[in-house]
Order: sequence, then structure tokens, then C-alpha cells
Amino acid sequence: MNANNTEHRIVVLGAGYTGMLAAIRLARRTRKLNVRITLVNPSDRFTERLRMHQIAAGQELADHRIPKLLNGTGIEFVQGWATSIDTAAQRVYIDGTATLHYDELIYALGSGTDTSKVPGAADHAWTLNDPRTAHRFAERLAVVEANGGHIVVCGGGLTGIEAATEIAEQHPGSTVTLVSSTEPGAMMGQKARAYLNTAMDRLGIVGEIGQTVTKVLPDAVELAGGELIPADLTLWTTGVRVSPLATRAGIDTDERGLIVVDQTLRSVSHPNIHAIGDAAAVRQAWGLIHGTCQSGLPTAAYTADVIARQLRGKKVRPFRFGYFHQPVSLGRKDAVIQFTKADDTPGRLHLTGKAAVMYKDAVSSSPVPTFTMSKKMTVSVQLSKGGKATRVTA
Repeated sequence: MNANNTEHRIVVLGAGYTGMLAAIRLARRTRKLNVRITLVNPSDRFTERLRMHQIAAGQELADHRIPKLLNGTGIEFVQGWATSIDTAAQRVYIDGTATLHYDELIYALGSGTDTSKVPGAADHAWTLNDPRTAHRFAERLAVVEANGGHIVVCGGGLTGIEAATEIAEQHPGSTVTLVSSTEPGAMMGQKARAYLNTAMDRLGIVGEIGQTVTKVLPDAVELAGGELIPADLTLWTTGVRVSPLATRAGIDTDERGLIVVDQTLRSVSHPNIHAIGDAAAVRQAWGLIHGTCQSGLPTAAYTADVIARQLRGKKVRPFRFGYFHQPVSLGRKDAVIQFTKADDTPGRLHLTGKAAVMYKDAVSSSPVPTFTMSKKMTVSVQLSKGGKATRVTA
């Protein structure tokens, strides 16, 4: 691919967990080749999405700056928004003006919480999409608690559970209500789910289970039956949206806007574009992978390795992945870990209490050290390839 020894330009869009790992790992794997890697991100601060609920509850996290994390890699960092992609000319436009040319593009723009489907959610609900917003939410929390106010968390997925328990533990003077159309922790086994429910009861969280929010008001949320739940603050954690950038560029995407990829995570319509993490529609034998850091980091590492191997003229194997666990924090002092089968359905084992807290903290804190180590060595970021569930047979 690089036989004429011309510079091979690789642009990575997005410096979240997947974009950071892909860029750093690729820089190490191609350090002896004539490769130029550029990483693009709107902010120069690395966002720890796994810990956004901690920020929202009022905790301070380490301030990791992307240029510092990239020190010694040779990667060029460009701060700005990718506003369009010209796939024919192989160009990315930054902030509508600056232009980056690429031979290969790694699309790692991730996802965010979708507030567009329910009236009032975009205007009156808070999200965990941005650390600056989470900080402002935390400031408001202190005022609400001082007045014995009400916080409503919408969404009973893992993010909603972690946010509700974190807030309830840190702000016991407030009433925290979790609204969910399904049972919280429904993806877990019966014993892990029972432990989770006991923890929420202990923290005094009010559960509105089997309920759908139809409208978000400035001081309440409205349920499908017309009931109003008081809300001095509403936190929206349900629904996922992705950037429309790929679809607008004419890259093949699915109904959710995710880039459709082949077995090597290349776009089926534009093979010089690789999609990783939440931005990719990755299919395994058991179904589509859903966006998590657990699945995202392996897609990043795999893509870095694939590009490096192909630049050297080596063959690559299809991507294989299997889920291993569902780690859920229940405040700072409790957690539950559900170990899973490859398709993310619950396995027989689960972990609770202090051991689970240590396990969850190790998972949440691992990405930044992984970036640092990846500058010097090949770091394993995948707990399972799925075994028989993902093995390709002739």
C-alpha cells in the first residue's frame, strides 16, 4: 500500500476512548513507516464518559489534556469540529474552513443522548454528553438539595442507574426518582438484579417503573397516564443519537446513522474509511454489537492493527468480539458486576459489594493508563473474542 514510500495520511475523527486508542496504538505500530496521523476533536480535554455520572453528582475528576496524552507519539492534534467529509476528494473540513486530506480515515465520533424524541426534553432536561454541562448540573444539585428538592432521572439503563444511585448517595437531602419503561437492570440475571434493587431502596430512590415520559416541563415530567412528577432537575439518560456527518457524506449507514462495516470494520461503501466504537454497525454471529467502552476499545485496537498490517502487505483476520461483563456502580460504596455470555446475556456469576467496587473502579480507570502504556507496547484491551459464538468456520 505504501510501496512508493510516499507519506500515508491517516485522519482520526474523535478523541474519545476509541479514537484516542486507535491513534496512539497506530502511531506505535507504524513508527517505522512513512505515516502521518492527525487526530481531530472539538475539545483539548479528554472526556471520561464512563465517569460522567460522578461529575454530575459533584465529584472532581483528573483533568487529562489530549496534547499531553499524545506526547511522544508524533500524532498531530487538531482542535475543531469536523463539519463535512468529501469522500471523492478524500478531505475532511474542520470548522467549515480548514481542510485535512486523508488516504485513510478512522471515524470515531461516538454517540450521545438523544433528547429529540420527547417534547421538552431538549429544552428542560440535562444530559451527560459534556463534562461542562455535568459540572453545571452538579452546581444546581447543591441548591436543589439545600431546599429539599426533587431530581428525576429518566432512563433505567446502566447510565440511568449509575446516575441515580450516585446522586442519591451524594445528595441525601433530595428526593431522587428513577423513571423507566423497563425494569432497571433488566439485562442482568435475577440475583444481580435483586441486589441492584435492594441498593436503590437503601439509597431511598423512588422507582417509577413501567412508565413512559411523554413530556418534560420546566419543573416536572409528565407520564403517559397524565401524572406529573415534580422535578427541580431532570436528567435524561435514555435514547442514543450519532453524528449525521457520515450519512451526509454519502457513506452507507444503517437506520440509526451508524456506518455499515464489513468483517474488518471498513465501510462497505468506502473501504478507505474505518468505523469504530459507537459509530459503527458491527455485526457478529450472534447479532449487532451495542455501543460500550467494553466493545469500543477492541474495535479501536483491531483497526490500528489492521491498518498497520495492511501497510506492510500482511493479511488480516475478521474482527471477533464477545461481551464479558456488565459493571455497574451503585454510588461510591457499592456496585454489582454481572458476568455475561458472548452475546451480553447474563451468565451464572455475579459480584457485589466491596469486591465489585474495586472491580468497577479498575474498569473505569483503565483507559488513560492504557493510552500511556500503548505508546511503548501492545496492550490487550479485549477480555473475550466470543469463543464458539464468533468463530468463523470454513
